[in-house]
Amino acid sequence: MKVSKRRSFLGKFSFLLFSFFVGKVKPLFAKRNPLVLPKNKGKLYFPNGFKVTEVSATEAIVWTRLSHSEKSQPITHKKTKTKPKANNYYPVDFDENQPVKNMDGAIIGAKGKVRIKYKAMGETLISDWYETDSIDDFTAQIPLSKLKAGERYSIELEAMSEDGSDKSTVPGSFMAAYDAKEVKSVNLTTSTCQYFWNYDDAKRGFQTYDAMAKLKPDFFVHTGDYVYYDRIGPLATDLEKARHKWHAMDGWPSLKDFYQNVPIYMLKDDHDLLKDDVYPDSSPLGDFTLENGLKVWRENVPLKDKPYRTFRWGKDLQIWLVEGREYRSPKEIPEGSPRTIWGEEQKNWFIDTIESSDATFKILFSPTPVVGPDRDNKRDNHANKLFEKEGNWLRGFLSGKKSVFVVNGDRHWQYFSIDEATGLREFGAGPVSDAQSGGWSQDDKRPEHRFLRVKGGFLGIKVFREAGKPKIDFTHYDVKGNVMNQEEFEN
Repeated sequence: MKVSKRRSFLGKFSFLLFSFFVGKVKPLFAKRNPLVLPKNKGKLYFPNGFKVTEVSATEAIVWTRLSHSEKSQPITHKKTKTKPKANNYYPVDFDENQPVKNMDGAIIGAKGKVRIKYKAMGETLISDWYETDSIDDFTAQIPLSKLKAGERYSIELEAMSEDGSDKSTVPGSFMAAYDAKEVKSVNLTTSTCQYFWNYDDAKRGFQTYDAMAKLKPDFFVHTGDYVYYDRIGPLATDLEKARHKWHAMDGWPSLKDFYQNVPIYMLKDDHDLLKDDVYPDSSPLGDFTLENGLKVWRENVPLKDKPYRTFRWGKDLQIWLVEGREYRSPKEIPEGSPRTIWGEEQKNWFIDTIESSDATFKILFSPTPVVGPDRDNKRDNHANKLFEKEGNWLRGFLSGKKSVFVVNGDRHWQYFSIDEATGLREFGAGPVSDAQSGGWSQDDKRPEHRFLRVKGGFLGIKVFREAGKPKIDFTHYDVKGNVMNQEEFEN
């Protein structure tokens, strides 16, 4: 992974960040040195499973993490609500200072080596061996190339012990994206906001993932707040505890099983970077800094280049995944100074790519709302007064394009809204679990709302043709996969 000297949202800290990444993160696509076998012995496993990410018509990146443990630490703490009418749960009598290895959901990583076999249409390819080491939290990011558009690949990840006597494998599959000229139906799902202790299945983790799996989506988009650093159980006050949040989340069986056959694209937001409403000048969370947050993010989310990117899935669909934290203005700036969430470089990229696209339907996936409505006291997204100028520009720009939709994360309720001023349409997917829902009243239905549900679940999106006419369908589901609302549009 080549580290680019892009403008960062850290402003005066940009040089520090660049130095940090160059010094600490291994190149993803660089040629590897001859493999040095790990010193520690014992069979290696995949208790965090794997994710196939950044899938295009020709490439993908596979993420995984090795351990000598087959499973995560069991959940030993009970959980309770802070208030009788609250939805959120928290662990009871959780010792924040206990060793991380003893915490609920803990998975200790291991130094080792891993490779991938992937095949389609009778052709088998094998990657090089990739090492896992403590500097990157024992994770590996393995690039796959020369994929064939629209082909489904069966894959097998293999880990090997030092002496080669013990092998461990995990199977899966994924489909490469369709070529931009192909007329193909596409089926995808998306959701947001998942705090470990708000699980709704004590054995599986989150019902939403099992419900999505039944729909057999071509891919999944997680729009941010994959973990919550600033909630107890533990509070991520240092690098080790922050990494633990990812280990515990990815140890849930429902997530591991889902990702075995469904590729994922990931966005980040405030809680999986540092803390609530994080800005470039936000203070650390204990000893955990913004630079730490970016490092842990890159350890767990493979990116080929910039954090904003676009992917094509056939003639009828193109998606845009944007970055909302790395380029935004600091919170404390002189009064009257222009404020931005995206930054000029990302704005220009977005304008150029969306204007040059000939896809029938275009979907902007944003980690925060663009239309809303949002709460009056919020100050960190395009639906808020603080970023009203950029929000007005974005809504106006998007509404001037045909068949453009916004799907956002961050909000803990499901909705479909139409901006009164521009007609721009936005879908809020809602949080992964009902316990994560809240922050809005079910009785507070505004003029923008065409659908409102203050509960958890996910959003399913289908792009297809009927009698030769391109159509797109947005369906809100509850956590068990029951249909809550459906909207269909024709190009």
